[in-house]
Amino acid sequence: MDIDAPTPLLGGISPQTFMRRYWQKKPLLIRQAVPGVKPPVDRAALFALAAEEEVESRLIVQRLPGTEPRARKAAVDTDVGWRLSHGPFTRRQLPPLTQPGWTLLVQGLDLHVPAATELLQRFRFVPDARMDDLMISYATEQGGVGPHFDSYDVFLLQVHGSRRWRIGPLKDASLQPDVPLKILTHFEPEEEWVLEPGDMLYLPPRWAHDGIAEGGECMTCSIGFRVPEATELAREVLIRWMEGMESPEKPQLYRDPGQPATVTPGRVPASLQDFAADAVARALKDPEALRTALGEIMTEPKPRVWFHPGEPLPEGCGVRLDARTRMVYDDKRVFANGESWRAAGKDARHLRLLADQRWLDARTVAQASDALRELLHQWSEDGWLHPMG
Repeated sequence: MDIDAPTPLLGGISPQTFMRRYWQKKPLLIRQAVPGVKPPVDRAALFALAAEEEVESRLIVQRLPGTEPRARKAAVDTDVGWRLSHGPFTRRQLPPLTQPGWTLLVQGLDLHVPAATELLQRFRFVPDARMDDLMISYATEQGGVGPHFDSYDVFLLQVHGSRRWRIGPLKDASLQPDVPLKILTHFEPEEEWVLEPGDMLYLPPRWAHDGIAEGGECMTCSIGFRVPEATELAREVLIRWMEGMESPEKPQLYRDPGQPATVTPGRVPASLQDFAADAVARALKDPEALRTALGEIMTEPKPRVWFHPGEPLPEGCGVRLDARTRMVYDDKRVFANGESWRAAGKDARHLRLLADQRWLDARTVAQASDALRELLHQWSEDGWLHPMG
């Protein structure tokens, strides 16, 4: 990808310009970002995916005047007109197509549909460590999820039908009480557009928005990004870092030969507190260990993701990463699916190339060291990558 070249995807500006002017700063409406776009999955296939255990799906039904939705499995109902259910769903558990006001959300479509995976690749001018997934929203007439805001950046690409979007800066984050969705109590839109197939809207974090299907059924693809929260990320990194700590050959034990007799045995000795603080401080002086923990966390597969075992690679083939594989790297290590490896020299160049383009041709694989080929064979057997002709 040429990050300095103008592209229709971003309204005729380059990825470099987009990141500088718009990313996490202000919205951007892009007409015909993907001309001639087709839904990555048709309605029947989408409904079939929503019936699978390994696919995360949600059903949102709004009671509109003159409609009464049927009862649904695992539903949370209220008197304010919204119903939320979590999949999987059989076709009979979904409302009739003629019933207005309902939405089916299928998360992680890129993990199951090659066309969705290909669509997601267009947005890799943002680091993979920030990429989350592609969600698709299917809605009948007037379907939506209510006015809300997200804590992450999102591209909303219309792939079928029309959706009316109203957006505005978030001025009041209070939510409607006793509703199973995070719907804003006071939504004040400042701009409004109808998006047709191929049109796309970029929204930075914390921009209020409300999208409603108009003129019949519609499908919208949401390309979302991960936004680690500082406290949660610190907790996860420290836990992973401690799990990777090795006991030293000569453990440093606490000693207190100068400890006097005490009349306050319940008090923690200051020398023990200092010993613990020093141990933590010395451990945190190892930045590589923390970076390793971070890389492993950022590539950890989601809970519903698992890999199907494969076979050793045949001779003379290239490789491509499985759509489920998360792979990133830093100056010293390569990370994939929650694990890490030290890499240097030609092996590091090959593995970084694999992470960047998600495939290696047969010539590059043939030039790999024995150690790297052994690793690629193992990844193939684990289902993390597949042979490519």
